[in-house]
Amino acid sequence: MKPHSSWTWIPSLYFAEGLPYIAVMTLSVIMYKRLEVSNTDIALLTSWLYFPWVIKPLWSPFVDLIKTKRWWIYVMQLLIGGGMAGIAFVLPGDFFLQATLAFFWLMAFSSATHDIAADGFYMLGLTEDQQAFFIGIRNTFYRIAMITGQGLLVMLAGFLEKSTGKIPFAWSIVFFILAGTFVGLSMWHKYILPRPVEDAPRLNVTPSVILVEFFKTFASFFQKKGVIPALLFMLTFRLGESQLVKLASPFLLDGREVGGLALSTGQVGFAYGTVGVIALLLGGILGGMAIARNGLKHWLWPMALAISLPNLVYLYMAYAMSENIFIINGCVAIEQFGYGFGFTAYTMYLMLFAEGEYKTSHYAISTGFMALGMMLPGMISGWIQEQIGYQHFFIWVMICCLPVFFVLPFLKFKH
Repeated sequence: MKPHSSWTWIPSLYFAEGLPYIAVMTLSVIMYKRLEVSNTDIALLTSWLYFPWVIKPLWSPFVDLIKTKRWWIYVMQLLIGGGMAGIAFVLPGDFFLQATLAFFWLMAFSSATHDIAADGFYMLGLTEDQQAFFIGIRNTFYRIAMITGQGLLVMLAGFLEKSTGKIPFAWSIVFFILAGTFVGLSMWHKYILPRPVEDAPRLNVTPSVILVEFFKTFASFFQKKGVIPALLFMLTFRLGESQLVKLASPFLLDGREVGGLALSTGQVGFAYGTVGVIALLLGGILGGMAIARNGLKHWLWPMALAISLPNLVYLYMAYAMSENIFIINGCVAIEQFGYGFGFTAYTMYLMLFAEGEYKTSHYAISTGFMALGMMLPGMISGWIQEQIGYQHFFIWVMICCLPVFFVLPFLKFKH
């Protein structure tokens, strides 16, 4: 592998990893809100879509043992494109909710499998120093994908809603564009991805070998030093965000009579796709540079604060009810910068904790616990909000940011 070749595939690979995730987790929320699905149903149904990421450690050994991670990457990207095309076809129908959820499930399972392969490929294809250097870059392009999904594509959907007057048709066009994008990404990665020596299919793989390796992988994970504090960290670091992310867009879209800010689809997309993207990029890049210079242990507490305290801007907006779009955009920028800076610590900790013989599978197990920490609170977040209103809900979100700070002193660091 040539040193410069990493720049040709890391940005596109993590853009491809982030886009289906944000389509399943966030774009679906905005789309269902525009199609007049209730907050309770939106939060419950879209949180269930986290489930493939929760259980992906169960099949991560198969990705380790069968074929190569390179093969899994471009094949899963083709399946994701197929799922997006399916959503585009069924959206205008009468049973759009059930049908789109089925395709979202296909996308979720394909995307979770893609995550296993992509993250494993990243660790196999780079030295530890290169991993630390590129973590800011990979997180940045992952977040560019997020902003593309919840920003630019939402703006496009808002424009199409206005110009055609047909909300289902507008979102169908968006998902057709996504489907074409993933077919192109699959072709690009089949051509450009390097072939690390370690990324080779295992020889003499039999069902008994797979079963033995499966149990050995899980046993070795739970035998790691400091595993209990690590699991608590994985489950609590994003506890506040897990609920905020489900209701942030509905809050901006809902009418003022129910405590929302009554923004249009295009305005919500603009808030996340302009000032939001700049703030997110700055936060992600600065986070990666900070960890590369001083190490994770030095920055862990500041980054935990950075991902928690900016959630206060939603509490402010819920009480102030400002109609000034510049203030709203500024609040989104603050929250996005804090998220970009703080999440870097989470990613780096999971990578360091996964180091060892089964680092691909152990990283997948770690991200499975992360997804569980997002799924369970997210499922009830819509019901909580509808019971207590947006103002009290954002107070609840801030309370949920506290538990992780009781866990941080007990974390163990290899270096």
